[in-house]
Amino acid sequence: VHRLVTYIFVYEDLISLTCGAIIIWYFAGSFEKNVGTVKHCFLTVAFAVLSALLYLLLETVVSRASEVEDAKGFMPVAFATLGVSTTRSRMKRTLFFGVRVPVVLVPWFMLCIAWFIPGSSLLSNLSGLLAGEAYGLGYCFCLDFPESVGSKLDRVFPFSLLRRIPGLKYIPGSLAERRALENS
Repeated sequence: VHRLVTYIFVYEDLISLTCGAIIIWYFAGSFEKNVGTVKHCFLTVAFAVLSALLYLLLETVVSRASEVEDAKGFMPVAFATLGVSTTRSRMKRTLFFGVRVPVVLVPWFMLCIAWFIPGSSLLSNLSGLLAGEAYGLGYCFCLDFPESVGSKLDRVFPFSLLRRIPGLKYIPGSLAERRALENS
C-alpha cells in the first residue's frame, strides 16, 4: 500500500530527476499559489494515490497489448495539477511554443512531449492527467475541504513549523490571507 505514494520519489537517473524537478517547480508552484500550502500537500498525496490506482487499473488492460513501463517520479502528480489548472482556467486560448491553442489542449501536448523524457511512463503520466482532469471537472468533489479547515490546519504541526522557516514561501489556506500576502 505504501507504494501508492512512494513511487513519486523514485528516479532512475539524473535526467529524469532534473526533468521532474523542473516540472515540480513550474507546475506545482503555480498550483500551490492558487490553493495554499495545506491543500497543495493534501492534493499531492491524493493525486499520487489516484494516479497510482488508475495506473494499476489501466496497466492490466494495456499490458496485454504492449509492454508498460513502471510508474515512477513526480510527473504523474505534476500532470494532475496541470490538468486541474487547465480545466479550471478562465482563459480560452494560450500561447504554446508560439502558437495560439485552446488551454484544455496544453496538457495533452505536454503529455506527447513527456513521452520522450527518459524514464517517464506514458501510462503513468496519462493516469495523472486523467485524475487531475476529473478533479478539475468536479468529479472528485470529496477531495475538497472548506477554507476554514485549511486555515485551522495552517496553525497545526507541521504547517505551523513551515510558516516559521525563513526563506521558505508559505501560502496560507484562506483566500483572504493569500490576497493580503499577494498585495504586500
